[in-house]
Amino acid sequence: MKDLAPHQDLTREDITALIISARKKTGLTWEGIAEAIGMSPVWTHSACMGMNAMPADKAAALVQLLDLPAEAADVLEESPTKIWEQTVPTDPCIYRLYEIVGVYGPTIKALIHEKFGDGIMSAIDFDMKVERVEKPKGDRVKIEMSGKYLGYNSW
Repeated sequence: MKDLAPHQDLTREDITALIISARKKTGLTWEGIAEAIGMSPVWTHSACMGMNAMPADKAAALVQLLDLPAEAADVLEESPTKIWEQTVPTDPCIYRLYEIVGVYGPTIKALIHEKFGDGIMSAIDFDMKVERVEKPKGDRVKIEMSGKYLGYNSW
């Protein structure tokens, strides 16, 4: 990471690197950070990684919690441009989610259309939880997603 002088313009990438470093130093989990700023762990991590804008009060709380430079709050409040660096992810965990959408995406779409009509599930008016479910044959990952239904407009 580049040297960050006190009045230097901080980029979203700079802030993400500072957050990751501060989280490691403090030993806080994403759930702990989320609880401290009053948001969900999923949203908190996504915003810290630059994929969502933070409301001013949440940005200020994060800056204080992690002892980030005051200018970081302004960057955290900016609406991000969401860019993925590669078409097919290579990280095994992320790839499996990509695979799930590849295999089950058409099924999910068909079932949404069958139950709601022609439309989509919002990724803006959206929440998600990730939980551990203990099972005798091996623990399971439970991902629950809930997005507002948005019907397509008919002309």
